[in-house]
Amino acid sequence: MSASHDPPASALLTAAVDTERHVARAGWDQPPRLFALVPTALLREREPSLAGRLAQADDGSLTAVEQDGLPATSDLESLLGRVAWPEDVAGVALAVERIVVPPDAERDLPVDPREATDRLAGHPDRKDVRLLAACLRGGEQVCLLRQRDHDDDDAVAVGRDIAPGLTHALAQTLVD
Repeated sequence: MSASHDPPASALLTAAVDTERHVARAGWDQPPRLFALVPTALLREREPSLAGRLAQADDGSLTAVEQDGLPATSDLESLLGRVAWPEDVAGVALAVERIVVPPDAERDLPVDPREATDRLAGHPDRKDVRLLAACLRGGEQVCLLRQRDHDDDDAVAVGRDIAPGLTHALAQTLVD
């Protein structure tokens, strides 16, 4: 699927919101979850057994297909560097949980990564967030952010630049 055949950006946003809500229903403390974004019309054509589940979906929409068996890793960027997608995958989405702390909390951290993580995890001003980054082959990107403290579908932030490093790494999985 070439960039000129990308679904509209609104299809990306709709797929990202639907995927984020799907992930949110499973609660917190999840490992990273990776999804192929496939044109719904193509999925209906190639997988007739899914027609009933896709009956309400518009042909111009994208359907998220979770990629099971994502290996556990402490280096998500390295893992994404080894991911490639077939041509029929129009885009990709990744849900990942992170700890956010004030900038001063990162000063004077222990050298040992495990000790540093433990210290940050125990910081009194830490915030747990879930990011869902999504992108299309043509370059469209969106990122959603949900905070554990405000865990409500109406409190999810949406923007292009929420996690630029993550969306860039994810977009690179779509480059031929």
